[in-house]
Amino acid sequence: MNFDLIVIGSGPGGYVAAIRAAQLGMNAAIIERESLGGICLNWGCIPTKALLKSAQVFEYLSHAADYGITVSTKPEADFSAIIKRSRGVAEGMSKGVQFLMKKNKITVINGAGKLVSGPKVSVADAEGKVTEYTARHIIVATGGRAKELPNLPIDGNKIIDYRKAMSLDNQPKRMVVVGAGAIGVEFGYFYHTIGTEVTIVEFLEQGLVPREDAEISKELAKLYSRKGMKVYGGWAVESVDTSGKEIKVNMKNRKDGKSETISCDVVLSAAGVTPNTEHIGLEDLGVITDRGYIQVDDFYRTNVPGVYAIGDVLATQALAHVASAEGITCVEHIAGLQVEPIDYNNIPGCTYCIPEIASVGYTEQAAKEAGYDILVGKFPFTASGKAKAAGTPEGFVKVIFDKKYGEWLGAHMIGANVTEMIAEVVAARKLETTGHEILKSIHPHPTMSEAVMEATAAAYGEVIHL
Repeated sequence: MNFDLIVIGSGPGGYVAAIRAAQLGMNAAIIERESLGGICLNWGCIPTKALLKSAQVFEYLSHAADYGITVSTKPEADFSAIIKRSRGVAEGMSKGVQFLMKKNKITVINGAGKLVSGPKVSVADAEGKVTEYTARHIIVATGGRAKELPNLPIDGNKIIDYRKAMSLDNQPKRMVVVGAGAIGVEFGYFYHTIGTEVTIVEFLEQGLVPREDAEISKELAKLYSRKGMKVYGGWAVESVDTSGKEIKVNMKNRKDGKSETISCDVVLSAAGVTPNTEHIGLEDLGVITDRGYIQVDDFYRTNVPGVYAIGDVLATQALAHVASAEGITCVEHIAGLQVEPIDYNNIPGCTYCIPEIASVGYTEQAAKEAGYDILVGKFPFTASGKAKAAGTPEGFVKVIFDKKYGEWLGAHMIGANVTEMIAEVVAARKLETTGHEILKSIHPHPTMSEAVMEATAAAYGEVIHL
């Protein structure tokens, strides 16, 4: 019952931390109350991508004639089969984590973990039996859940969260999505593509993906409107009436006070994520939190010796790759390795709607507010031979450089496969690569990625293909 390290939570932060600890010679255990892999593998990153791929295949089939292909019968979306495939993908990935636990000789403890004085961890199993475990180091990696708004109480039936949206028994005819971040626009694309009438409502005035560069938001809104989705940016949901057969969503425009009511069959609350920090013993040990988020230093130490925290329980970006990086950094510091703090301004963000969105670093507005004199370059995929040949000419690549030193301040992309392209920018920024060096790095043709080079050339007034 004694370990070098205990991790509470087996999401992409927790299980990665446990594996790295095992690699470094620690006797590690991981505590999980549901399924190994956490939300990401079971209800988030992975199964949602399976849903989106099904929608994309359906969209391709529906437009097969554009590629010179005749489909003899009209394609139909089998909602239950799509959901079943998604769940199968998730189950397979969770089994993969089980294999990794065995391979690395990590003890898996099933149950709900709670910090107790010592510090120790008590675990209550499904039958209510409580067992205490001790460790020199304990990492809290309990993740997050859908944020519930006061005027939008999630009942799992008429007002649902992302988890229920992935396992509905029947496809709704009309859906209102409240929140236009990554979760909102991804589910909006999925349901709209397979035939649901979708309306997206966003509190912030910028509208779709409001945390992205303004030009990205504008482009996605244009493309979604062209697809037939309704988008309300700068509207507040005042109340939702679920008493009748159909749901009434009452909204108010934040600028002019205009009111409007939308009828639908189901409301998806996609207003963000809140940390799972209740009822895990933080208060008993005196672990400092702020608005529910655990406070840590650069190496994820809390104010209580021996207790650490990573992932969505922190006020850092709620992304799987961030949690994994935090877990590795935390464990390597515990092991006495020389590690450097994570640069949170070089974290890539990806949204997997169609077209995809990927970004890293400063937006144009943020770079200006930070006092930089900037160079901005854009290259539209309408001028990309690969994009045109693939039938995906929507979107663009936008790059931002510091005019004085050539520092790559940020990049923002919208288009096919851009979530695969953003890693070039992340690596280049980590290596302090300048705009001139990118411009002189020969990119292969024809590829989507050469748009990065072309956008850089546009920033420096040397673009060839515009």
